Amino acid sequence: MIITEILARNSRIYKNEIALIERSPSDQHRQEITWHQFYISANRFANALAATGVKKGDRVVQLMTNCLEWLPIYFGILNTGALAVPLNFRFESDKILLCTEVAEAKVFIFGDEFIERLAGIRAILEATVHTWVFTGEPRHCPSYAVPYHIFVQSNSSNIEISASKIDPQGDDDLLEGISLEDSPLDVYINIEDDAALYFTSGTTGTPKAVLLTHRNLEHACYVENSHHQQKHDDIFLCIPPLYHTGAKMHWMGSFIVGGKAVILKGVKPEWILEAVSEERATIVWLLVPWAHDILIAIESNKVALADYQLEQWRLLHIGAQPVPPSLIKEWKEYFPSHAYDTNYGLTESTGPGCVHLGIENEHKVGAIGVPGFDWECRVVDASGNDLPAGESGELIVRGPGVMKEYYKNPEATRKTIINGWLYTGDIARYDREGFIWLVDRKKDVIICGGENIFPVEIEHFFMQYPKIQDIAVIGVPDERLGEIPAGIICAKPGMTLTKMEITEFGYGLPRYKRLRKIIFAEVPRNATGKIEKPKLRRLYARDNRLDVDKLVQ
Repeated sequence: MIITEILARNSRIYKNEIALIERSPSDQHRQEITWHQFYISANRFANALAATGVKKGDRVVQLMTNCLEWLPIYFGILNTGALAVPLNFRFESDKILLCTEVAEAKVFIFGDEFIERLAGIRAILEATVHTWVFTGEPRHCPSYAVPYHIFVQSNSSNIEISASKIDPQGDDDLLEGISLEDSPLDVYINIEDDAALYFTSGTTGTPKAVLLTHRNLEHACYVENSHHQQKHDDIFLCIPPLYHTGAKMHWMGSFIVGGKAVILKGVKPEWILEAVSEERATIVWLLVPWAHDILIAIESNKVALADYQLEQWRLLHIGAQPVPPSLIKEWKEYFPSHAYDTNYGLTESTGPGCVHLGIENEHKVGAIGVPGFDWECRVVDASGNDLPAGESGELIVRGPGVMKEYYKNPEATRKTIINGWLYTGDIARYDREGFIWLVDRKKDVIICGGENIFPVEIEHFFMQYPKIQDIAVIGVPDERLGEIPAGIICAKPGMTLTKMEITEFGYGLPRYKRLRKIIFAEVPRNATGKIEKPKLRRLYARDNRLDVDKLVQ
């Protein structure tokens, strides 16, 4: 079922039940909408877009931070048959320009935070963009844009829709009190049609445009629900950015059963715990840094768990990056009743779930898990031959979530999708029980004196040290060895670390894996929690990587 049809169904079945809640603790603001209001808002926006000339196959950019309007706008775009193009809200002007030009977007939707970033590039973008929609405070709206609510009201009312096109399911109750612009557009969407362009995070270079279909989005609903068994009465706490496939596709497991979701704006530990407590959240997806911050806040007595009602919280799942086993071990000390899962995925696989640990496999914490629902996985050498258990090679995956292509980039597509298999660029290995262990990113591997060193292994080792809050390991140039491992280390608040402490703790590693250089500094992470290693290499090393294809030969 196309996800726009799922929304229409939720509106019929769960009409006056709460669908979305927005919490903004910094200004103590909370608002909510029902499934019917969600559906009507999406229809109104679709009608408004159509009135400006947007049609099936066009592209609409969405540059917004998380808010209550985010998902209705996204579904409104999909309702027109156009492609939604959500952009990373951390992108600077150059990447916003690049992505919008690649998409050749007709409409650009943006909030307050992006006015400055658009100032220098707007004239260039108007070669294709004919409508600017502003979702921020109307009083801040630039002269070239139209406020979101005015855009919807002034444009959707101009659409002529016959009564036969309102509510194709014929639910008379749903028709009560709605106007013509509240009804769905008469646009035929096939499950194989293009649905969205998602740009990769750019942590390994220039962002690439990933083209997803409606089938990809539908499959994400079933994958997530199969893995975490969301029921209608589950409440999902959504904290990560919605522009990213991770947060949205995890939410889709609740969406398909009409479950409530809470959009939390802010990541302070007390805000997360308050949201879980006051909204009675049962499922929370955290990034590794946020989970660390919660544990640090508990350990330092900045928060007291007894102050919150957390007994209904049943599932913690973490993804977007390798998860240190030491983190989960410590988490379970404070939350022993939590089910735990980790999820592996890429933008190119429609987000998380092509591999997942499984809540029944907690004894294998450290592995990324087994093939997800309706997915196949292999670990192969450079020639595409399967490797036996214990040997490291490239992880490749196949299933209904594999992207259609890199948009306008056939060469990159040919290198990444081979005979239906998506080559992830990640080094992994199977163990004898059939579980997959992520070794590292292919491009991050350090080649030191002919030895292959995988930074993630070193990072996980040092995360056991009680004073370390975060660590990133990169290769830095060395005349004799080619590269040596360097650690960028951030201490926990209020704690002091010395190089001697790190060196002595590192004696627990094989000699060739020990840190040869120690740097005390913040570890930069993107909005989805991934370490920005290209940025670290620009600061502390070279960014011209060695040829690591030899790793899987």
